[in-house]
Amino acid sequence: MNHAVSKVLISFVLILIPIISIIVSLVSGIIEITWSELFSLSNSSDSLSYKIIVDVRLPRTICAFAVGGMLSMAGAIMQTLIRNPLADPYILGISGGASIGAILAILLGFSSFWVPLGAMSGSLVSMMIIFLLISQLSSFSSTHLLLYGVVLAMGWNAIISFILTISPADSLHNMLFWMMGDLNYAQSPSLAIFLLLVGLLLILPFTKILNILNLGNEQAMVLGVNINKMSLYLLLIASFLTATSVTIAGSIGFVGLIVPHMIRLTLGYNHTVLIPASISIGGSLIVIADTIARTAFSPLQLPVGVVTAFIGVPVFLLLLVKNNQVVK
Repeated sequence: MNHAVSKVLISFVLILIPIISIIVSLVSGIIEITWSELFSLSNSSDSLSYKIIVDVRLPRTICAFAVGGMLSMAGAIMQTLIRNPLADPYILGISGGASIGAILAILLGFSSFWVPLGAMSGSLVSMMIIFLLISQLSSFSSTHLLLYGVVLAMGWNAIISFILTISPADSLHNMLFWMMGDLNYAQSPSLAIFLLLVGLLLILPFTKILNILNLGNEQAMVLGVNINKMSLYLLLIASFLTATSVTIAGSIGFVGLIVPHMIRLTLGYNHTVLIPASISIGGSLIVIADTIARTAFSPLQLPVGVVTAFIGVPVFLLLLVKNNQVVK
């Protein structure tokens, strides 16, 4: 296939997938909305369908897409930065700090407004600790970064276990639900999309440098890349994206790990394609997962992270097996 035609086709698919996932999310729920009702909303602003979609489903769907996009983008950055296929956005322990802030807010009985603020505070504390530790090194080391993140995450997990142990039974459900991913606290869709676009604009000018970093530090230095400066910048962006996504929706697992791998296996390692594609697929995955989470066992709602695992793991394993067969 002609390269230009292939590029146009890929772009079309990456735009179409989010549109389809968002439409499916908007029409699905306890009260089903028909496609004709969806596309005639502008003529029925006083109807129940309009209020359900505009006031309830659309804000949640937009937040879900933004969270998926930010997690996938952060995962792609971390995997390149650390050059470890097992790296994901949570490897630095940021989600652990956010979880402590959120569950403390729940434990103390604060309103839902304070839960995201608690999560953001915990994220910022984690980021400060990581950057303080990194600043003590004479030069950037992905090995040290990985070790710092793992140890910090273990420390946060110990504190989380302690809090869960001493918490009353009536608070445990909300705590565990948030820790496995919960979009019930997502309240600012415009802010979520804005922060996603900020992250994208901050990383797009450096996609070529990310490609160079794939070659290794020595080759990157030969090509004129300032490893220390660039690594700290990328780390800051990935941390910002992770902290923001966890603040909005809790700790949704697997997306930041699996989606960048899926893109690499299907579209290659070029970050000019990988970053936008990760946003498209990651955002769509969370939208579909959230739709399933709130409709599959309605009125019971599942944690979004459970659904992403059920969807992502089999798909990723199939792609991995197929890729290995092609390589052979």
